[in-house]
Amino acid sequence: MQQLFDSIFETSSAAVITPGGFILVILVSLAAGLVLTLTAMWRVESTKSFMVALAALPAAVAAVIMMVNGNLGAGVAVAGAFGLVRFRSAAGSAREIGALFAAMAVGLMTGMGFLGYAALFTVIFGVAMMAYTAMDFGGKKAVKPVKEIQITIPEDLDFNGVFEPVFEEYTESYKLVQVKTTHMGSLFKLKYEIKLKETAREKAMIDDLRVRNGNLEVMVSFRETVKTSEL
Repeated sequence: MQQLFDSIFETSSAAVITPGGFILVILVSLAAGLVLTLTAMWRVESTKSFMVALAALPAAVAAVIMMVNGNLGAGVAVAGAFGLVRFRSAAGSAREIGALFAAMAVGLMTGMGFLGYAALFTVIFGVAMMAYTAMDFGGKKAVKPVKEIQITIPEDLDFNGVFEPVFEEYTESYKLVQVKTTHMGSLFKLKYEIKLKETAREKAMIDDLRVRNGNLEVMVSFRETVKTSEL
């Protein structure tokens, strides 16, 4: 059993890599990358190019590690090359970045000859990702979205206390986050962050706001970034 988790290469710093060993490592890396991709991206939408790259990444990392062969200077150069690739690539989601790190870990293990550990890690990581996805781990259910509402008012309208009664009726919470002038100072734009009590009453809220702002523009949109603090 212990031999399954030993390196297939020599334990010396300058391991001898045979063509047969090289092919075995690449094949195991590709198989592990395929399993890792299928499990990490289970029930998650992703691009074809990312999934292909993720499946092939362990083999590429393994080949580099085998060629470095214990050379510290070459290892530092390889790390710099991977850093350049990262900065030239578009940023992905946290899940995709985690999958990339897992694929690189598998490639490191197979490149050093520890095929058993690579297979064990792939199985454990894949099962954990599938379990977290099935449980919707970290998801927030039944949470009402935060919306932004921009209200345009004439410059002579004192907005303090004008719209609060409307928000009290239609929203669970609201907060004025921005006030700015527009049209050479002839108009003001107020931005609020709100949580509606009932989505179906959004139009009724907009109609009441238009009555109070002189029928000027009212725009409602989803907030792009979610802050950690609650409204």
